[in-house]
Amino acid sequence: MAQALTQEEEQATQRFLQEMNSWTSFHSVPPLSWDVAVKFLMARKFDVVRAIELFHSYRETRQREGIVRLNPLQEPLLSELLSGKFTVLSVRAPTGASIAIFTAKLHHPARKNSREVQHTVLQALFYLLDRAVESVDTQRNGLVFIYDMGGSQYSNFELELSKKILSLLRGAFPARLKKVLIVSPPVWFRVPYSIISLLLKEKLRERVHMVSMSELLEHLPAQCLPESLGGLLPWDPGSWNCLLLPARTGKPDPLDEVVLVLAEGQSGSVHKPLVESMNCSQLMEHTSSLGKRGIYEEYEAIRNEQPEGTFSASLAVINRERNRYGDVPCLDQTRVKLKRVNWHDRSDYINASFMDGYLQKNMYIGTQGPMENTFQDFWQMVWEQNVLVIVMTTRVEEGGHRKCGQYWPMSPGSIAAYGVMTVTNKASENHQHYRKTILDISTRQGREKRQISHLQFLSWPDFGVPSSAAALINFRDAVKTEQRRLVKELGNQWKGSAGGPPIVVHCSAGIGRTGTFCTLDICLSQIEDVGTLNIRQTVRRMRKQRALSIQTPKQYYFCHMAILEHFGS
Repeated sequence: MAQALTQEEEQATQRFLQEMNSWTSFHSVPPLSWDVAVKFLMARKFDVVRAIELFHSYRETRQREGIVRLNPLQEPLLSELLSGKFTVLSVRAPTGASIAIFTAKLHHPARKNSREVQHTVLQALFYLLDRAVESVDTQRNGLVFIYDMGGSQYSNFELELSKKILSLLRGAFPARLKKVLIVSPPVWFRVPYSIISLLLKEKLRERVHMVSMSELLEHLPAQCLPESLGGLLPWDPGSWNCLLLPARTGKPDPLDEVVLVLAEGQSGSVHKPLVESMNCSQLMEHTSSLGKRGIYEEYEAIRNEQPEGTFSASLAVINRERNRYGDVPCLDQTRVKLKRVNWHDRSDYINASFMDGYLQKNMYIGTQGPMENTFQDFWQMVWEQNVLVIVMTTRVEEGGHRKCGQYWPMSPGSIAAYGVMTVTNKASENHQHYRKTILDISTRQGREKRQISHLQFLSWPDFGVPSSAAALINFRDAVKTEQRRLVKELGNQWKGSAGGPPIVVHCSAGIGRTGTFCTLDICLSQIEDVGTLNIRQTVRRMRKQRALSIQTPKQYYFCHMAILEHFGS
């Protein structure tokens, strides 16, 4: 049945689909339907930006938990759905909200592999809630979730599963959560709940009620509750859940392909050797045959390709002052998200994008030059992403124009505070074309301290190119040397990629010189590895992660000439 929407709601749905289907097109997966769009928008009161964030949170949760291609008529999911452990009632609350119940005493994690059981429970939870919120009434009126702990023992409780369920309900599922009613909580539950409650936003925490069986009737009338909870409904979870099962074969989930394609695309870097790659001689021939004008035209063809993806967070009113340039947004799909220290007064936004390197995912973070109002965000990002090296390809001022804020203490021995972060300048070295500064960063409490290297290239004019390719390539070598040194010093403390944490690269806007530096590093790494490269494809792929990367045809042409100069062709 089609939803009766107001004119404003229809306009919001059209905006949501326009942005999201640009994103699905980029990933070559089916577009989202009108009904799917409305479901996510209903859950966020038709706030388009928040609905898009919810969609990606939902997708990432399903991807992380492996909840794809669910067939409710196959085991073990079918038995889980009919067990009554999790069920959606066939009646509604007086407000029109759906009522879902998790019965703790039916959960037995110790009987078999805990991880497998947990996975099946989450599959059932997703399936039933997805089916429930297909209803317009549920979309409009929300969901009441009852966590029935009556008659349960500690052996029925699983902290990790409870955290995952509440994390899902707090902001990764397209339904308005009206209430969470924890019925008959045992005394021992107080300690684990104090841990679980930390996951909840304050507004959601206010909707959580610890109630006895009799107190439950103050929230819901007896005719809306099963006999097991003091109500009038016969306890019949098998029949209730059967109403949400397909008649014969499992109905394909329209979002499955979206989740699967992106899950498969998460491993490895987009920058890999291609059949169309060239060796140095072929690059020389290609550059000579096209000439400078032809290379410029090749760049213009790349620049004319529209950015694929969405820019909702960058363009949101709350985040506009965090952008150095209004016409340089960053893609929602690759943006770095800050952890929210205080949910109410801090955004998770910073104009920064994860960018792949050669054969390494998220090798760089491309970002704008920090501004005074984003210094705190910048250092928070450096800390949270375990960054070891910062590459700065601009001066603070150039030609009388402010290009970047002075976001680190300049003089050796000086200290500066940025929010909860403290940065100390330990030492500085001046080289012919760059300055290297060793910085210690720590939290205000000083419980943990890290050392990072800040390398600033000083011979690069804005919008132009360095006078010497050799100087920039030597600088690139210094960057890689510092990254290897610091990763080695971490030893077993670093559990991620062998290449280490992301390298932060920035100029002023974070696209021109930043994109040029990363392009050179990727292409040089590939030619050093396999003897070939593809500059055009590297730039095209880079722009899918950091939109608008490489800002001018001169910078694009410079990438060709720098590589040829370096290899003496």
